[in-house]
Amino acid sequence: MSKEVQVSGEYSHRFAPLVTAFTESFRAHGDTGAALALYYRGELQADIWAGKRDKKDLHDWQADTRVNVFSAGKALVAVSLLQQLERTGLNVDTPLRDIWPEFQNPEVTVRQVLCHRSGYSAFQATMSDEAIYDWGQATAQIAKESPWWAPGQAQGYSPMLFGWLGGELCRRLAGAERFNDVVQETIVQPLGISAGFGLSEEEQKNLADVRALESRYVPKDAAKLMTIFKDEPGGVTQKAFTNPMSIMVGSNSQAWRQAQIPGGNACTNARSLATFYQALLEPDKLLGADLCLQLRAQQSYSECDNVLKTPLGFGLGFMLTDARDELRFGSPDNSFGHPGAGGCVGFADPNRDIAFAYTTRDMGQSLLLDPRAIRLIDAAYACL
Repeated sequence: MSKEVQVSGEYSHRFAPLVTAFTESFRAHGDTGAALALYYRGELQADIWAGKRDKKDLHDWQADTRVNVFSAGKALVAVSLLQQLERTGLNVDTPLRDIWPEFQNPEVTVRQVLCHRSGYSAFQATMSDEAIYDWGQATAQIAKESPWWAPGQAQGYSPMLFGWLGGELCRRLAGAERFNDVVQETIVQPLGISAGFGLSEEEQKNLADVRALESRYVPKDAAKLMTIFKDEPGGVTQKAFTNPMSIMVGSNSQAWRQAQIPGGNACTNARSLATFYQALLEPDKLLGADLCLQLRAQQSYSECDNVLKTPLGFGLGFMLTDARDELRFGSPDNSFGHPGAGGCVGFADPNRDIAFAYTTRDMGQSLLLDPRAIRLIDAAYACL
């Protein structure tokens, strides 16, 4: 696209340098369609977007354009499940089998699922695309699978199974037919945001297509992952991301967009994602005060996560900040959030009273925070 960038939306004078950094992301760092939103001290201070949203670059990104945010949507899964636990009086140490009788392993607890210690990080059985597009098939397979290690004994990020595990538990607790119905009723409608899993044809009309970021830069963590795929064929890391291959290549298809794949196909926009995180800074808006604290308290940490092979800490469904650029959600402590494949991210920083979201259609290769997101976060904090 042209290097001339027309940024739309609104922002406060204080955060004008952030808008400059957002513009630079198009001019120098490969963005062709993206949006950014930021709350500071409870007020929306920036809500901006620019670029195009379709494969042929014919249609402008608009205020309500949604995009697949991939794993950034795991935050919605976690909060929806925690809401149902709170509503029913259950706690995070409840065994899955108490909620989901068909689930064969009696040892797995909700806490273990939320902090990626369940051992259910990938399908062991070979899965077809059709199976992951069908909620009943996917969850039935998970219920009879065996974990990769004893539940609770190790941490291993669960890129895809996390979503079906959390979503099925949530659906059953709510007595709902579809997981997305629960998300709409308990998160989307109360906050007045736009987000969901499994879009109708009408909803897909303003959905951005995703594509590979035009960059020769391959982050060290991505290169490391490719080496693991080669050195450990059939291992948990390879299967977590490639069983089936549509996990990596199917996200523009109608089948992917219409299915409910909560670990990877949430569709939302930056303003909605930032509004969601802002609500988590306000006890009793989505969750009670105790759970608002628990979700960002460390539940698990590993110097070498069994799947991502990197140091990583989790709260209840959220990644926790640390000092490394690729996992620094604002302040180096107490912040929590979740990146998504390609570059999207949402987070909240209670220390500085910030909620931030960046969504993009141009998919980089970083496993955690994309360099574009890091630059934008740094620009935002320079404005404080």
